[in-house]
Amino acid sequence: METVKTPAEQRVVLHNIAWNTYERLLADHENNSAPHFTYDRGELETISPSPEHEAFNRSIALLVEFLAAELGIDVYDLGSTTFRREDLARGFEPDSCFYVQNEGLVRGKDRIDLAVDPPPDLLIEIDITSPSFSKLPIYAQIGGVPEIWRYDGERPTILVLEGPVYAEATGSAVLPTVTSNALTDFVEKSKTTRRTVWLKEVHDLARKLSG
Repeated sequence: METVKTPAEQRVVLHNIAWNTYERLLADHENNSAPHFTYDRGELETISPSPEHEAFNRSIALLVEFLAAELGIDVYDLGSTTFRREDLARGFEPDSCFYVQNEGLVRGKDRIDLAVDPPPDLLIEIDITSPSFSKLPIYAQIGGVPEIWRYDGERPTILVLEGPVYAEATGSAVLPTVTSNALTDFVEKSKTTRRTVWLKEVHDLARKLSG
């Protein structure tokens, strides 16, 4: 077992974990917001997000909601929903996820089955510590998540799926008005600006990007 502790996150990695053990852990924590589980062919990572981690997660998710509203786009926010495929022996729980282009295909469903349903169009991933293993291959192979907004504690990056791998992009394909520069500015301001002022700036930024 490997444990990584920082003020931002606590990660634990377990090896040689059977799929049915992973599913029992998911069932035991079904109504809990933490920890988050990632499973990759016997490797199981658990992460307990800190307030800092969640603050960045909610701030970026808020931008998605405000921008979509200004653009008149319906999005379906499924938060940290569990996605898994036993046939691939992989599963993950994102920090946040959204259906955008495929919103109408999943809205109102009690369960999402990636064997038949599309994956989320957009994931938000907060990795303030060095991840124990790369989740990008899981996102790509478990259903082909088109886009990731990833924040590593220093700057956000937009990653777009190109074939079997993700490549850094200067702008979003899911919400085309969002650039990596605008996303960086937004996240930086969230660190120091009073919340009431920052929320107004979020609305203003969403209107500017949608205009």
